Parts: sequence; structure tokens; C-alpha cells
Amino acid sequence: MIEQADGERKNIQYKYILIGLLILLGLIIFKFTRPYMSGFLGAATLYVIFNGQQKILTNKYKIKKSLSALLIVLEVFFFILIPLTGITFFVINTFSGVTIDPQAILEDITAFMLSLEERLGFNLFTPGNLSGLPKIGTDILQLLGNSIYSFVINIVVILFVLYYMLYSNDEFEKSIREILPFKEENKQILAEETRLIIQANTIGIPLMAIIQGIFAYLGYLIFGVEGAIMYAVLTAFSTILPLVGTMIVWVPLGIGLLVSGDYVNGIALLIYGTFIIGGVDNVARFLLQKKLADIHPLITVFGVLIGLPMFGFWGIIFGPLILSLFILFFNMYRHEYVRGSKAEPRVTTRFKSRQVKIPGYIPAQLKNKKINVPKSE
Repeated sequence: MIEQADGERKNIQYKYILIGLLILLGLIIFKFTRPYMSGFLGAATLYVIFNGQQKILTNKYKIKKSLSALLIVLEVFFFILIPLTGITFFVINTFSGVTIDPQAILEDITAFMLSLEERLGFNLFTPGNLSGLPKIGTDILQLLGNSIYSFVINIVVILFVLYYMLYSNDEFEKSIREILPFKEENKQILAEETRLIIQANTIGIPLMAIIQGIFAYLGYLIFGVEGAIMYAVLTAFSTILPLVGTMIVWVPLGIGLLVSGDYVNGIALLIYGTFIIGGVDNVARFLLQKKLADIHPLITVFGVLIGLPMFGFWGIIFGPLILSLFILFFNMYRHEYVRGSKAEPRVTTRFKSRQVKIPGYIPAQLKNKKINVPKSE
């Protein structure tokens, strides 16, 4: 008995030593792969979207895993990554061709503010306060330029990692399910919620960007904004920014028209941006969320605020995912361990009140419940 107890104690010690080594090595690996984290996250996102296609190709059409994974990687490369790269370089090249004259900008803004102050009768701004505004454009240019190298490298990482995730999809999913410390019902719920949240963001965000870009382009054309297509693309990109969103584009454009003396188009563009571009954002976001996953808007907003500093571009997907998983685990705890709690182990509402069907699994609330089976006549 003593030898058996000593053996069990040693096994527990070895277990925690192994866990400690895994955490230590994981932190070291994370530290040195941090610049490529966007690539890993991008591959994980695309895996969730295209894994169903991989299973169809291998199970239904009996295509070898290596060939089907290669076909999907080529599909991703030509239909997703190349268009995304082209749009990115279009924006960067457009900005790189813009010459910023801080003195001229400052003079225009100062003249506009002086005329406005004369009409209102008190001082609003001073040239000293406005001197930092032109620097914003230069900082944005520098940031875009520094991101090119990282963007290209992470595309290579996405393609490489995605191929091997698709090739080993069964083993990959099995290993993930094995280490999750949940019962089978909650493992299934976690898989469904994760897939829904990722799909909602990867499909909803591009659709939102396209819709707002189209409406913004029409407004810029109507109100005489030069380079309307460029600013429409920027407006589409700015949909990922939390809180400010597209205002970061159309508000400066409206103010620019006012500064140049075009008061009618300037005021009209600001009104158009407030009610049309902003209104389309609210309506389309509401409809898409209801259709895709119905995630609470606060989860999306604060998730993006968390995700962008952590993961860069892919933070718009994984920021809301991290926040959603926190709420999901909190709801799971309430559902399982808080007596009398009415919490459901869900974040999205598409599958709420739907019973997860696991072969051989009996929910806890039904184990002790007497089920009346009708007698056969």
C-alpha cells in the first residue's frame, strides 16, 4: 500500500513537472514566433471556414488528403489572399503618392477657423493647437510602410500552416478535444460557438466593409470629393476600427470641403455620413448579426479593442472570440455548478435552446427524471 501511494504521488509530481515544462517551452516559443502570430491566427480562421470543404473532398469524392489540402490552399491564395493583398497595396501606393504640405494644410485650417471665430465671436482653436494635425498623415504613411514586410511574410505562414492543418484535420481536432477539460456536451458546444463566432466575423466584416464602401463611394461622387474610389476603399477598411469606424474618413473629408470654402457640399457630406453611411452600418450590422451568430454588439466592439493591439489585423476576429470564450466559460460554470441558475452555456443565440445530441450521452437534468413510455397496443 505504501509503495502504491508513493507511486501515485510520483505520478502526480511528474504530471505537474510535465505541465510546467510545457508552459515554459510554450512561452519561449510564443515569444519568438510573436511576429508571425497573425499568420497562425489567419490559418486557424481559414481552417474553420474551409475544413468542411476538406471533409467533403476527402470523404465524398475520395480525393487524397494531400491533394485536397493543396487545392484548398490554392483556392485561398487566388480568391482571398491575392485580392486582399492587391487592395492593401493599392491603398499603400495611393498614400505613398500623396504629398503632404503641412504649411499649406495649416494655413487653410487656420483661415477657416479664423472666419468661423469671427462669426461666433470667440476663439475656438489656435495655430499652435492645430500644428500637430498634419503629422497624423505622415505617421499613418510610416505605419503602412512598416507593415508591408510583416504582411507578406504572414501570407506565406498562412498558406504553409493551413496546408498542414487541413492535411491532418482529423488528428488535429482529436488532439484538441482530448485536452479540453469538459464533458462531451460542453466540448460540442465550444466547437459550435467557436465556429459560429469566427464565421460571423470573417463573413460579416468583409460584407460590412463592402456595403459601407459602396454607399461611401456614392456620397463622395455626389458631393465632389476628389479621389472618391480611394477614399471609399479607406472607408471600407475603417469599418474594423471600434467606436470611430468610418467617421475617421468622411468627417475629415467634410471638414476639408468646409475649409476649402465649399460649405454646401461639406455640410451635405457630413449629414450624409451621419445618416446614410452611419445608418447603413447600424442596419446592416444588426441584420448580419441576426443571420450569422447574433453576437452582442458590445462583445464585438470591446473584442476588437482587445484584439487589435494583441494580434493586429486578425484581432478583429480573435479579439471578439477571446471575449466570447470568456463569457462562454462563465456561462458554462453557472450552468453546471451554480444551483438554480438559468444560464445557458452559450454566447451566440442561433442554437440557444437547442439540445446538443451526443451519442450515448444523457444530460444531467434527465438522468434522474422518470420518462413515461407509452404502452404498445
